[in-house]
Formats: sequence, C-alpha cells, structure tokens
Amino acid sequence: DAGEGMDLLRQGFHAEMFRTLSRDLAGLIKVEQVADELSALADATVQLALEWCWKELPQRHREQPAFAVIAYGKLGGKELGYGSDLDIVFLYDDSADNAQDVYAAFARKLVWWLTAHTAAGRLFEIDTRLRPNGNAGLLVTSVEAFEAYQRGRGSNTAWTWEHQALTRARCCAGDLAISTRFEAIRAAVLTTRRDADALRTEILAMRQKVADGHPNHSGLFDVKHDAGGMVDVEFAVQYLVLAHAADYPQLTADLGNIALLGMAEALGLLPAGVGRPAADAYRELRRIQHRERLAGADAARVAADTLQTERAAVHALTSAVFGAQRVAQEAEA
Repeated sequence: DAGEGMDLLRQGFHAEMFRTLSRDLAGLIKVEQVADELSALADATVQLALEWCWKELPQRHREQPAFAVIAYGKLGGKELGYGSDLDIVFLYDDSADNAQDVYAAFARKLVWWLTAHTAAGRLFEIDTRLRPNGNAGLLVTSVEAFEAYQRGRGSNTAWTWEHQALTRARCCAGDLAISTRFEAIRAAVLTTRRDADALRTEILAMRQKVADGHPNHSGLFDVKHDAGGMVDVEFAVQYLVLAHAADYPQLTADLGNIALLGMAEALGLLPAGVGRPAADAYRELRRIQHRERLAGADAARVAADTLQTERAAVHALTSAVFGAQRVAQEAEA
C-alpha cells in the first residue's frame, strides 16, 4: 500500500545517504563527489516516487504520465548538500481535455509522497515557487505554456531572475520526450543575445534583494549569503552564462559552478588567475557548509577573520564580472 511504499522509499534513501555520509566523514570523497552522489540519489528517489504515485492515481488516463520534474537550484546544478531543499517545477505534454486537472492532482500527490513524515522519517522539503508566476501560477505547466513564458511570447513572460535560475535547471525525472523539449527551450533562452550592461544592473539588483532578505548581525561570516560567499559566486556564474552563451553555447552545459568558472577563464571571459581560484574558494565554502549542516546549524557561519583567501578570491571574481557596481554595493553593505 501507499504507506508501505513511502516507508520503503525512505529506508532506501537513508541507507544510501548513510553510505555517502560515512565515506565523506572518513575523508574518502571530495565535496563534488558528495554532491554528485546526493543529487543522483535525489533523482532516483523522485523517479521512483513518480512511478509509484502514478500507479495509485485514481484519475490516471494513460499507462505512463506525459509529465516531467524539472530541478532547479542545488539539485539542478548537481550540487545538492545534506538537508538541501529541492527546487522543482512540473511540466506536462498531454492533449487530453482533463490533463491540467489530472497532472495537478498527480503533482500534489507526488509532493506529499516526497515531503510527508512517516515512521521511516522524511525525504525532502520541496519548493515549487520557481514555476511560472510563482505561487500565483498553476502548480503544473504545459510545455507549450512554459516555452511561451520563458521565451517572451505574449504579455506574461519570465523575468531576468527566472532566466538566472534556468542556468541551473535540468530534467531530473519523468518523460524523456519532455526532457528533450525542455533542454531545447533552455538552450534557446540561455543563448539569447542580451545587453550586457542592462543584464549586469538587473543581476546586481537581485543580488542586493537576496542580501536584504538574509541580514546577518551575528558578527560572523555567513558562508552562503555574505559578500565573498557562495551566492556571489553563483550570481557571477549566472551573469557569465547569460551574457556570453550566445557566443559560447558550451556555457549552457550542466556542469556546475566549479567547472563553469574554469571554462569561463579558459575562454578568456575572466582574467587569467581569477576563475580557478574562485572555483577553489567555492569548493571550500561548500565544504564548510556541508560541515555546518552536519553539525545541525541552520546557517553556515564562521569566525569573521577566517576564510580570508577564499573571500578574496570571490571578491576578485565579482570585481572582474561586475566591476565598480559590485564594489560599491559591497561597500554599502
């Protein structure tokens, strides 16, 4: 039954996570491998839940759902950490008259399967706000509507920050044909030629909004949100992709921030000696975040006088990418 299936899914998930954790704590694997394994585990878990939920859905009208789960954020970039939320969007491609209602019910059931606490524990927290129009939008979106929204066809179109999010998005479960269509839409959006100055201004405005939403009065350095932290690296990479993918489509590959920084430097989009140190810094910041999460901390914060080399490398990156605008923004923080 459903309860037994949910427990089995959780038991398998926790067993596999423990294998990764034990090797991580023993120092046998690096942070990239931890993230790869946790991301692959999440993919497999979502796929299994999808298959089981569909079989139990009373409204199902076909043998296999024409439905896919799109992962954004940490899972989308295959950079999942311990306890990371899953940022996901649901797409469908089905001409049945009741398709919207069927897949909305299916998505709600799938979210419940993945988030419910049972005797075997819990799996994930899930955030679906990156779907078109956020919480005001429909829980599930047709592929056609998603493409129109992302590519600016019509009056209801995506914002720049949604295209930033798309740089770290991929299909993690579901229908392969939808996955192929999604990748084509994503590539078309990311390789659109943009005004670099306008893009820089918009991304910096969003960076400030994120900073304002995560104030830090602790006297400690917030590894993720403070200037010189992980979010700075992520926003810089997003700018590099959106600004240059029209000329260098290889930047749209689902490689993760560390590899993309190395690629950007190799392509001459960053000064020599900036990309790789920033990638090393990001790797170390992620390692610290993993450590703090394992210790039960809600936020990864360390003594203000630590990680100076890493923070300097991140500042060099943001200065190279955003110039005086980011320097001034940091000075005001």
